[in-house]
Amino acid sequence: MNMNETEFVAKLALAIDKLQRPAIPLAIDLWDIATIAQYLKREPGTVRERMACLPSFPKAIRLPTSKGHAQPLYNAKEVIAWAESYREKN
Repeated sequence: MNMNETEFVAKLALAIDKLQRPAIPLAIDLWDIATIAQYLKREPGTVRERMACLPSFPKAIRLPTSKGHAQPLYNAKEVIAWAESYREKN
C-alpha cells in the first residue's frame, strides 16, 4: 500500500467512526416493538398482538408527545429477562 492508500484508509476509518453512535447500555435502553421482534426473531405483529399483551410481559413506557399518542417502549433488560424466564430447565 502506498502512502495515498494508507491515508485514504485512515480517513475512511475516522469517518466511519464518527458516524457510529455509541451503544446504549441494555440496562437503560428502550426498545420499540420492531426491535423486540428482531431480538425474539418474531414478526412485529406477533409481538404486538400475542406477546406484549401477556400479563407477564414487561410494562410499556409511554413518553409524552404533543399529539398524545405515545409509541410503547420497553426496557431492554426487562424484555431480555422475560425471554430468559422461558428457558427450558433440564
